[in-house]
Amino acid sequence: MTRGKGAGEETHWSARIALALLASSSQAMTNVPVASDDLSHFLRRATNWIGGCTQELGAYMRNFIRARKVERTVLTIGLVLLAVWGAARFHQAVGSKAAVAQFEAEANVVSNDVSTLPALKFSSPVDFSLWSSGRIAAYEESLAKNVDAPIAILRIPKIRLEVPVFNDTDDLALNRGVGRILGTAQVGMAGNLGIAGHRDGFFRGLQNIVPGDSVELVRPQQIDSYDVSEIHIVMPEDTHVLDPTPLPTLTLVTCFPFYFVGPAPKRYIVSAVLERTRESDLGADRTTSSKGSNTKNKESKR
Repeated sequence: MTRGKGAGEETHWSARIALALLASSSQAMTNVPVASDDLSHFLRRATNWIGGCTQELGAYMRNFIRARKVERTVLTIGLVLLAVWGAARFHQAVGSKAAVAQFEAEANVVSNDVSTLPALKFSSPVDFSLWSSGRIAAYEESLAKNVDAPIAILRIPKIRLEVPVFNDTDDLALNRGVGRILGTAQVGMAGNLGIAGHRDGFFRGLQNIVPGDSVELVRPQQIDSYDVSEIHIVMPEDTHVLDPTPLPTLTLVTCFPFYFVGPAPKRYIVSAVLERTRESDLGADRTTSSKGSNTKNKESKR
């Protein structure tokens, strides 16, 4: 009986051990899928993170490339604009001088003698410091258009003005230079020669002219020297300032006030009388008029 009891106890403990091993094995088998799920979750998160980083890197690279293209485009545009500005400045410097040179060349052809006109000395390019931006733009546009040769050159040493005189007062003529007012005396002829110019362009410097200042009109074979006699401010309908005169007279006309915004309501008139004519081919001076005071008296009586 005792031996049988011992055998039963051994069987009991063996069963218990087997059950314990079975339970342990079941627990281990249960834990295997859990570890597998964690790994899958980790891999999915890692894959998503790497994908997000790749997208952000791709977007950054696209923006970087786009920015570089924009920089290159802006640089190219800047270089083109710089070249256009340089070309415009070059044309500004030589535009009216080219008209003066054309006048000199045609004067030489007329006289068949290159010594007919004295050498033209240019102290500086066109001075735009007093010009309006709109007038500068109009001048630049006129450089690309063909105009007739100037009939003379107007010089006013005090304001360092040297400008071609065209035989008209249309927009092109007044954008490129100044113009003879049609119906007034011809250049080199007796009477009252009227010349018009823009107040925000070549003729803006007239505001600094006073009686006694010198004005020169260069024409083929000679130079006419005028002295400023009077300065008038009149209304546009007061055209008497352009009436014929018995003595050679030069009348410069521009709008007034000089810095008025919009169409100027008045006209600024500079009257000058001929004092002498220099015959450049002979190098001699001869006085054709010394009656400036008489002219002033006649004008004051009007």
